[in-house]
Amino acid sequence: MKTQSTTLLFQYWDSLRGSRSAPERGEIEPGAVRHALLDTFILENTREELSFRLAGTRMCALFGGELKDRSFASLWTDSATRIEVLRMVDAVMDEAAGAVMGLAFESSRGATADFEMVVLPLRHHGKTHARVLGALSPVTAPPWLGSDPVTRIEIRSMRIIWPSGLPRAGAGPDERRARFTVVTGGRA
Repeated sequence: MKTQSTTLLFQYWDSLRGSRSAPERGEIEPGAVRHALLDTFILENTREELSFRLAGTRMCALFGGELKDRSFASLWTDSATRIEVLRMVDAVMDEAAGAVMGLAFESSRGATADFEMVVLPLRHHGKTHARVLGALSPVTAPPWLGSDPVTRIEIRSMRIIWPSGLPRAGAGPDERRARFTVVTGGRA
């Protein structure tokens, strides 16, 4: 990871998680990630959509207003990108793993900047697929941040981060061996 906020949040989440698939939402202590709070967000997963439960002030400034109750998918204007991002968040919740994305942002005046986003699953009252913890921070803070809202986001990279101590899905001993298939027949 490239930014202090995404690295700090992932390390904190991983330490809280321990040997579980994900920590409980109630275990998150804002003071423990105070240096990343400006960039931190929590999403609520309802049957209809993912929406912001809370978002840091720098994130709100980046998009030109309060994000609480706003649809997470609405940040992406391109429908193909929106679908890709939502699939990634679904994979994070399904696999109990994190994901990190490299993003290129474009402001309403055409200025650009590189950002990094991490998303991590949370449990809420024992339920999985309930909440997502994340951080979105600039690789280098652009001078227009807060004065010129983001209008376009492009995905540059995306990868799953497997937490320490948890096996990767499908990576058991049988899955690592090459499959050998015997085809019946003979020499003609």
